[in-house]
Amino acid sequence: MSKKLKILIFPDPKLRTVAKKVDKFDKSLKNLSEDMLFTMYDANGIGLAATQVDKHIRLVVMDLSEERNEPMVFVNPEYNVNKDHNLIEFEEGCLSIPGFNQNITRPDSIELKWQDLDGIQHTTTPEGMLTICIQHEIDHLEGKLMVDYVSALKRDRVRSRLLKDFNRK
Repeated sequence: MSKKLKILIFPDPKLRTVAKKVDKFDKSLKNLSEDMLFTMYDANGIGLAATQVDKHIRLVVMDLSEERNEPMVFVNPEYNVNKDHNLIEFEEGCLSIPGFNQNITRPDSIELKWQDLDGIQHTTTPEGMLTICIQHEIDHLEGKLMVDYVSALKRDRVRSRLLKDFNRK
């Protein structure tokens, strides 16, 4: 049975931790991915990086389907921007920064490499929303957040609001 994990909220400094490569493909990794999917669905998200639940390994879960029935798990994901890419702007949100949406500019064409839960290597060229989401989640694994793409003033406003909300709970 899956359990709900606690999602770290900005400006928690643990969100800045760079995740370590996964080298052990075992039952605990599968269990963590199931708990992360459960947590992501419960929070009405479409993607979640292990860093966001205070597990600092290179693991990402996602489900971009309307029906919430197409879970994807990426272990040790990394990408390279394709040389013929364009930049696109997309409004992103983040479970670790509730209530903050921001247009972020990212490459629209990448080559993605990752392993599955059995350690098997995969390579693909994702399209559409998956391209944006995987870049967002890999940012988390690198200790980078959406607020890093905005001005210091806006970032401080978001930090102040979330700290205020946190202190009210």
